[in-house]
Amino acid sequence: MTAPETTAPETTAPGTTASGARAPEPRVPGNDYGVLEAPALGDWSPHLTVSVVIPAHGGQERLDLVLAALTAQSYPAHLVEAVVVDDGSEPPLRLPEIAPERTRLVRSAPGGWGIAWAMQSGTAAAEGRVILRLDSDVVPYRDHLEAHLRWHHLAGYLVVTGRLRFTALERTPPAPGEVRAAVAAGRAASLFDPAPDSGHDWLDELVASHRGFRDAPPALLHRIHLGATVSAPAGLLRAAGGYDPALPLGEDTELGYRLTQAGAVFVPEGEAVAWHLGTTTAVRRGAEVRRHNQPFIADRVPCRRRLRTDPGRQWLVPYVDVVVDAAGASFEDVRASVDGALASTLPDVAVTVAGPWSSLASTRRALLDDPLLDLRLLRAQYAHDGRVSFAETIAPTSAPAPFRLVCPAGWVPGADSLRLLVEEAERQGAGLLLLALDEDDSGVVAARLERTAALARALLVARDGEPLDDVVAELYGAAWLDGESWTFRPAHRAFPSWASNRNREAARWRAEAEARAKEAERARRQVAELKTELRRLRAAAAKGLRDTERWREKAEQRRQEAADLRRTMERTLLRRARRRLRRLREGR
Repeated sequence: MTAPETTAPETTAPGTTASGARAPEPRVPGNDYGVLEAPALGDWSPHLTVSVVIPAHGGQERLDLVLAALTAQSYPAHLVEAVVVDDGSEPPLRLPEIAPERTRLVRSAPGGWGIAWAMQSGTAAAEGRVILRLDSDVVPYRDHLEAHLRWHHLAGYLVVTGRLRFTALERTPPAPGEVRAAVAAGRAASLFDPAPDSGHDWLDELVASHRGFRDAPPALLHRIHLGATVSAPAGLLRAAGGYDPALPLGEDTELGYRLTQAGAVFVPEGEAVAWHLGTTTAVRRGAEVRRHNQPFIADRVPCRRRLRTDPGRQWLVPYVDVVVDAAGASFEDVRASVDGALASTLPDVAVTVAGPWSSLASTRRALLDDPLLDLRLLRAQYAHDGRVSFAETIAPTSAPAPFRLVCPAGWVPGADSLRLLVEEAERQGAGLLLLALDEDDSGVVAARLERTAALARALLVARDGEPLDDVVAELYGAAWLDGESWTFRPAHRAFPSWASNRNREAARWRAEAEARAKEAERARRQVAELKTELRRLRAAAAKGLRDTERWREKAEQRRQEAADLRRTMERTLLRRARRRLRRLREGR
């Protein structure tokens, strides 16, 4: 399927003034949106336009309630447009009498279907500075839009999520007129009976466990990007690529991941409340939804590490993009760096080789004296390796990959270097790790592990001429490391000893790990056998104690019997003696 175009009428981009000049953006470290001071609801003057995009397939009655609630919002009506996207409904949807004044009904672009496809169609038609996705079964409270939009007035890279209450729908739903009246009067909470179990307890716990999500690490941010009520600046949404129409489910999670890599800050807005009419499919059929989404999410969201357990796989989005600049470097040096990266124990690695590839003309040349021979050899070496791509220049970031290692040609990372570096970056929460490799006349030769989200944020907020590394260090942190300690080696020590098989070192480490695993299994079996023997000995000892006690009781019983017998015998002898003595006396 070809995705619908997402171009829209020109609007002032986030971070610019109406005249087009760059306006300084406030700086949010990590996801700590608390450094921004959101105005109290009803106590500020908005000016941003918002497009509420509502993807819908059938469900006309529910859509009518959603549009009725949108007519009674506290956010100024002249700044709001509603774009209802009919995703192939039969019969086609219609606009009801009670709807916002600026409401349009558009059909999904031909060639596809599903929420993501409908959202792309709606985003393409939207004219607002902010895009707010609202599902067609979500009835917003009066302050819903205002609670979302107050954050977007503070910075141009915030993604705001609302809070859902789930209805039981056990009684007849109210009419659209009743919904409008109740929302306008601030009585939306009384419109429906709440469901006893929302299924979103995990979300509340996740947010609370990270100080309102202010301390959440980048790898977690996409988890709260739930599509039912979420808003983002139109420019940021389009820069991230919009919704992926190839995803029939899980499109909101995957987009949240790409928004993270675009530098977004995620704000869970507890006052943007809305009713969800009934429970979601993810709640009703959770196991089936997870089973369906797993291969799609695993391919596109590399920070879901538990989904990438298959060895030797290639994935759509790599975990680390290793960039090697081939300009002016020898074939051998570049090959050593590339092969070292591909031999990593981290399985989902891709390599980008930068160089002037467009200069490689196919005209007749002196083959062995060609000044571009090294470039030609490199292209021939990796032309058919799906993990290696060629680029004319190094892109500002490696999005959507979450990490990028920029490695100087001629330096080779060890088999475990990438994995350990990423773990260190995650442990520190760092946006940049710099590895000192050598020093020459131009200064320190360094490799650099960049966090894509941090570099993208720096690009959004940096002032003209300000070094991006300084901004990354300010917002996420940066650290210098010793390259040798992280097993980076120069090419002459690493090439060509193992280059004939670029996977040899990784295979050696895997074999070592398997051997250790076998030893561990043997040790586990021995421990199990010893535990069994110990249980047997304990049982035998216990039996011995029981036998000893039994024999002690029997001995005591025999002793008592013997004592009784002695006393009986003594009494018998005494009686006999007395009788004999009596006879003797009587005989006298």
